[in-house]
Amino acid sequence: MDVWRVESVMDAVRADPAGAYAAAAHDVLEAFAAEGTADAQFALPEFGEGAAFPGDIAMGFHFVDYVVHGWDIAASLGVRYEPPAEVVAAVLPLALAVPDGDFRDADAVPFARALEPSGADDLGRILRHLGRNPDWVK
Repeated sequence: MDVWRVESVMDAVRADPAGAYAAAAHDVLEAFAAEGTADAQFALPEFGEGAAFPGDIAMGFHFVDYVVHGWDIAASLGVRYEPPAEVVAAVLPLALAVPDGDFRDADAVPFARALEPSGADDLGRILRHLGRNPDWVK
C-alpha cells in the first residue's frame, strides 16, 4: 500500500508540512472514532515482538505521545508550550501509569528513566516521569 511508503509520506511532508500533519491527525481521529476501535487489538511493535493492545489503551498511548512530543518540539524550537489544563489533567494518569525501571536504559525505548518530580506542576510531572527535564531550553 503506497500510504506506508516512506517516500510518499516524505513528499507530502516536504510539500506542505502543516497540511500533512493536519491530514494525518484527521486520519487518526477518524480511525479512532470508528465503531469497535476501542476494543480492537493494535499491534505496537515498539513495545516488543508480538505486543498488541486494546484500542482504548493504544489511543491513550497516542494521547500521551501528542502531548509529550508537542513539548519536545516546542522546547527544541525555544517556544512556550501550554496545552489546555484539561488536556494535562486527562493525560497525567496515563503518563504516570507508564512503568519505570531498568528496561528504560535499553536501546530504542520510548522514554528515558523517570527524573525526580521536584515539585513540578502537572505538565512537569508528566515530562519528568517520562525522562524529560521541563527546565530544558534550546
